[in-house]
Amino acid sequence: MRVLGIDPGLTRCGMGVVDGSIGRPLSLVDVGVLRTTSSLPVWERLVTIEKGVDAWLDEHQPDAVAIERIFARSDVSTIMGTAQAAGIAMVCAARRGVPVALHTPSEVKAAVSGNGRADKAQVGLMVTRLLRLDAMPKPADAADALALAITHIWRGGAQNRLEAAVAAQALKVGAHK
Repeated sequence: MRVLGIDPGLTRCGMGVVDGSIGRPLSLVDVGVLRTTSSLPVWERLVTIEKGVDAWLDEHQPDAVAIERIFARSDVSTIMGTAQAAGIAMVCAARRGVPVALHTPSEVKAAVSGNGRADKAQVGLMVTRLLRLDAMPKPADAADALALAITHIWRGGAQNRLEAAVAAQALKVGAHK
């Protein structure tokens, strides 16, 4: 399975592609950060992010896209930009029919480090180990994007099977009425 992980942000949007499956070694395909400058209007920055996400989707042809689920923090201006970038990423994937999954920060931290309260350094270190990299991906947005992709490979497949089983059961029950 190939997953594009996206750590959304208006200034820095982390992008990471990982190949792998449960019980098999993971491998890094690509990692980077889409950047926009705060001197541009928000709508132009969002177009830059859209073009960047589209380019990553075209180049890497992922089986799924994993995006960090946005939680309200104290700074509303920061969360608005993050949510807007996440929405752009979702639209880009949906336009191509690529499944999208949202993972919470604590879910990602727990998946890669075993600790849902791990700090950015711990997550970066575990991503480096899991992907057998020579150095930790920088900036943290890049490492976080890879952590999202890893989380989806390890947890997303099971979640998708559960959802499919529930949907199949609902169809079965509906057919018997």
